[in-house]
Amino acid sequence: MSKKTAAEKIGLFFLAALAVGAAAVFVGPVAHPDAAILLKIRLPRVLAGLLAGASLAGAGALMQGVLRNPLADPYILGTSSGAALGAALALLSGADYGSPLFYVLAACGAFAATAASYLLARTDNRTPAVNLLLSGVIVSAFCGALILLLFALKRDTAFSILIFMMGSITEASRAVLIGAGILFALGMGISFALSRQLDILSLGEEKARTLGVNTEALKLLAFAAGAFLCAAAVGVAGTVGFVGLIVPHVARLLLGPAHGRLSAGAVLLGAAFLTLMDAAARTIAAPAEIPVGVLTSVCGAPFFLWLLRKSKTEYKG
Repeated sequence: MSKKTAAEKIGLFFLAALAVGAAAVFVGPVAHPDAAILLKIRLPRVLAGLLAGASLAGAGALMQGVLRNPLADPYILGTSSGAALGAALALLSGADYGSPLFYVLAACGAFAATAASYLLARTDNRTPAVNLLLSGVIVSAFCGALILLLFALKRDTAFSILIFMMGSITEASRAVLIGAGILFALGMGISFALSRQLDILSLGEEKARTLGVNTEALKLLAFAAGAFLCAAAVGVAGTVGFVGLIVPHVARLLLGPAHGRLSAGAVLLGAAFLTLMDAAARTIAAPAEIPVGVLTSVCGAPFFLWLLRKSKTEYKG
């Protein structure tokens, strides 16, 4: 694939994300929304959906690259659960959405959960797919149990946090969008800076080390970038699953494995995908609204099972 062809496809992805975002502003249960509804409610929500989808897809592409594992995903690895736990702690401590404490705790929780899943799965200098899957389940269950404990201790705010954990995009404030946008920029900046090293890492850890790549430092930086991206996504959409699994695979099929263009394509496709899912979530059962995390899980679970079956024969951890 020539660079020109890849650039053209990325340009098409950008136009697709722009078109989906513009159309989603006008989609909703109100038949004839006025300008105030479009600008103050719909537009911030669409921006939040674009940002969350881009963050999750970027994190998924990064984790699949650094772990060299097709099953790596912020949701499956427990990264999103760790970010949700940190966010819940911030909310229960009195912090508002979009406050510095909210994003600091969400990012710390995401990083700790990712590192824990990786360390639990690591054996004999390898990270087998089955080990990674099991460790992610363990970390997610542990974080989920802690969140339930917080619910029991703070029942007056439990319901709002429960909806947040299910994955639900709402009318984001300017502070929330700015905070999430800063984390997204940090995470993707690190991801793009690591692109060449990740391409070398795809040849194997031993060969990467002989070529001058500090693989352990690379993993730490990648986990930090993934934590920033997951914190950004959780900040505007709660816990949304499988976007980081599905979208990078589609982008890889269309753009190839080179991490730079793969990440760019995944970010744009993820933004369009989650915005489309959110538009469906607020219309298919109107005036009731389905949490967008439910729809992405309905789409993602069969894909994950197919990928798990496929990886048994194709992936050698």
